Order: sequence, then C-alpha cells, then structure tokens
Amino acid sequence: MAPSTDSRRSYGHKPSLAVFSAFSAVWVFLLVTLGAFTTTIGAGMAFPDWPLSNGSLNPKGWLTDLSMFAEHSHRLSAGVMTVLTLVLAYWLWRTEARAWLRKLGYFAVALVVAQAVVGGLRVLSDHIQIESIETSLGRLFAMLHACMAQALACTLIAIAVSCSHSWISSEVTVSDRVRRTGVVCCILLFLQLAIAAVMRHSFAGLAIPTFPWSTPDGDLLPKIWSFRVAIHFAHRVMALIIAGTVAAFAISIWRDENAPLGMRMGASVLVTLLSLQILLGANIIMTQRAVGVTTGHVLVGAVTLATTFWITWVAHRDSLQESARP
Repeated sequence: MAPSTDSRRSYGHKPSLAVFSAFSAVWVFLLVTLGAFTTTIGAGMAFPDWPLSNGSLNPKGWLTDLSMFAEHSHRLSAGVMTVLTLVLAYWLWRTEARAWLRKLGYFAVALVVAQAVVGGLRVLSDHIQIESIETSLGRLFAMLHACMAQALACTLIAIAVSCSHSWISSEVTVSDRVRRTGVVCCILLFLQLAIAAVMRHSFAGLAIPTFPWSTPDGDLLPKIWSFRVAIHFAHRVMALIIAGTVAAFAISIWRDENAPLGMRMGASVLVTLLSLQILLGANIIMTQRAVGVTTGHVLVGAVTLATTFWITWVAHRDSLQESARP
C-alpha cells in the first residue's frame, strides 16, 4: 500500500526544494526586467493577439525586430515562470508539513495565473479607449499587471526564504520595532511601485523634466498642474518619505543586538539599493529616459522591495515557524 501524502511531509530542511524555490524567486526578476524593457521601448503592443504572438509560438522576425523580441521574450519568460510556480506548489504540497507554506504555494499559483490573464487583457483590450481619463482599458490592465508582478516576487521570496536551511535551524528574536518598521517600509515601497506603474503607463516619466527641482527656476512645486505632473510629483514625494523610513529601518536593525548577521548585511544592502535607486531616478530625467537607465530603475525598485520584504519576513520568522509546529 502506497504511503499517504501526509506521511511524506516533514518540517525539516529539503536542499533540492530550497534550491528550486530560490531559482524560481530569481527568475521572477528576469520577468520584471523584460517587462520593464518592453514598456520602456513602447513594445507592449508589438503583437495584437494573445496568448500567441502573431498566431504563433515562434513568430516570424521576432529575433531580428527589437520590439517583437522584447515582447515575445517577456511572454516566453512568463510561460517559464508559470511552469516553475506550478512545480513549486506541487512540490510543497507533496513534501512540506507547514500548512501555511503550502498555502503560500497555492497563492503563488493563483497570482501567476491571474498575472497571465491580466497580461492578456492588457493586449486584447488596448483598443478600448476611456476618454474621461485619456487612456485605454489595456493600459489600466498594464498598471495592474506591473503591481501584481511585485506581489508575485514577494510571495516567491517568502517561499524561498522559508525553505532555506537558516530558516529551519536558526531563531530570530528581533524587537517589535524592527518588525513594525519593516512592515511599514514594505507597504510604502509597494505603494511607490504602484505609483510608478501608473506614471510609466501614463507617459508621465518626464512630466517634470528637471531634477531635483520642479522647474528650471528652482521652484519646489510645479507651476502648471495636470494628472501626469501630479502623479510624477507624487512619485518624488514618496521617494523622500521612503528614504527616511528605510533609513530608520536600517538603523533599527543595526541597533538591535539580537539581529543576526544576515539581517545586518541585508540592511546595508538595502541602504545601498536605495541610494542607487535615487541616482537612477535622477539620471532618467537627465538622460531623457534612456532605455538602460529606465529599465535599471524599475529593476532596482523591485529588488529594493524584495530586499525589504526578505528582511521583514525573516524578522517574523519565529512567529511563523511556531505556527507550523504540531
């Protein structure tokens, strides 16, 4: 008689699962990079159909046309992401005794499927114009698509970290202040990335063409306001708020005697990423949205959220792991 699924599940470290979950978490950033590049060069509608590209899995000319290459590569990488997520969820279901971790796997599957559907709707509904807000229904779906990518990245990171040997074998007893500040940082960063998605898909990246001031005369506030100017200005204001909050988060980690070395190093990486992100944001204005700079800004933003989420997830390790015990 074959053993039941429950008998094959365990709480211990599973090296192969840990490696696979880490690979899946890394792959999502390739997907984010390709998506950012596609948006930056305006190739989101390189193919008018979905899920196929010009009716094919291997459309003619996609390797030689930059726009077609960007969009089709993004679709192919999304397909790989879907397969990786399905395999990961199944693996967790078969071998993992922690019910909350299995549920995270199911949630990741739901996200990646929803992400694919929203990506398809972005293409199929782009012709539907919404005159009241001067955009298309497809672009609204594109904004949602970008936000869901960040949620998927955080979910896969949570799974990968929870499968690691250090999570299984080590205790983390940091202060409530570290935990609370980390949660606040995650919320602010996600909100900032949502604002950025609206800004990109509203063509507002250069709505304020000067930096750091809002006018060539050095004014703090723009002289002429519109939706594009407002969303761009909100992005800058949020960047200042995040800079202060992330700095406070890093300091609280460094001052916490119980914070493990990995968290302390992560805090240093986080501050470095934040500095790089601000530098890239300034250079977007100075280079008039150079493709490499703009794509890098999107990627570093995603990595900054991922790093913050990783540190915050680790900070909550003990309460999560305790809930897994019988």
